[in-house]
Amino acid sequence: MNSHLQPRSPTPTLSQSPSSPPQKSSQGARIEQWIALAVLVVLIAGCYLVLQPFLSAVLWAIILCCTTWPVFVRLQRLTRGGVTLAALIVTLVVALVVLAPFVIVGISLAENANMLLEQGKRLMDEGPPDPPAWVSQIPLIGERAQAYWASIAHDSASLVADLRQYLQPLRTFALASGAGIAQGVLQLTLSILIAFFLYRDGEAISERLTASVGRIAGDRGRHLIGIATATMRGVVYGILGTAIAQGVLAAIGFWFAGVPAAPLLGLLTFFLSPVPIGPPLVWAPAAFWLFSQGHTGWAIFLLIWGVAVVSSVDNVIKPLIISRGSNLPFILVLLGVLGGVIAFGFIGIFLGPTLLAIGFALIEDWSGVKTKPAKTA
Repeated sequence: MNSHLQPRSPTPTLSQSPSSPPQKSSQGARIEQWIALAVLVVLIAGCYLVLQPFLSAVLWAIILCCTTWPVFVRLQRLTRGGVTLAALIVTLVVALVVLAPFVIVGISLAENANMLLEQGKRLMDEGPPDPPAWVSQIPLIGERAQAYWASIAHDSASLVADLRQYLQPLRTFALASGAGIAQGVLQLTLSILIAFFLYRDGEAISERLTASVGRIAGDRGRHLIGIATATMRGVVYGILGTAIAQGVLAAIGFWFAGVPAAPLLGLLTFFLSPVPIGPPLVWAPAAFWLFSQGHTGWAIFLLIWGVAVVSSVDNVIKPLIISRGSNLPFILVLLGVLGGVIAFGFIGIFLGPTLLAIGFALIEDWSGVKTKPAKTA
């Protein structure tokens, strides 16, 4: 009887179990998620601020490594797995190839500066030669051009007065160009230094990047990485093909115009082709030399040849080669190259087509319709 009258102890529930920790409310868990997200955003922003001054150099280093990675892999096999040695050799070769045009330009300018100054001074003192007879036969402007040319011929005062108004803009342009070239050389030097470490640790970085992209986007992300790599390599092949074409065409123009050392000047044009306004740095002084020697007709021919043939090749051959290497329509490559340069500067030659190639691949995957390659004759 007494056992039935004793009160029973309450049965412990899950929430009252002393062995299990108290569960967090959904609101508290949500607050912790937002805090973690805010910390992540602050961390990413901080990393960006730290790397922002070197972002262009890092991008150039990535481009150099992606385009020359097959060469590095072959060299690593030849060195029997010597990753550091192979990375050092490839870095030195890339430095020689990339920085050689700037060194050649500097040496050429230093050697020819006195000659250009002397010829410019003589032109100022004596004035230009008499206009040839064919100038008056130019449609629409022939007579007016011949009259103006004759008015300043052997009249240094009139020539100096006409040129003085252009001296200040030319001086400003020269200073800005020099500063831009110096900044570009510094960025390329830093890019080559960064590229050495990317070569050395590239396999580990590639594995982490592929795994991260795979977790976010799956196989599609890995596919897009392949497209970006192929597009960047296509851009490099396009630049090399354009450089060869411009060097050959420039040498032909120099040979026809009678400029001395035409093959050497063509080789110099090849090295300067990747540099913005690089080829004009070769054929424009050559045309000025012809003009100072009294070969006015050949000087005008070389100017027209340089503008209409040598420099315009860059807008045709480069997009054509890139489009074949990336399966991207020619018009998109052309817009990517031009728009990329306008938006991002010289590095936009790589970024523009790469971004359009990734976007084009996403549209193809989303629509389920693959673009058929155009038939060539």
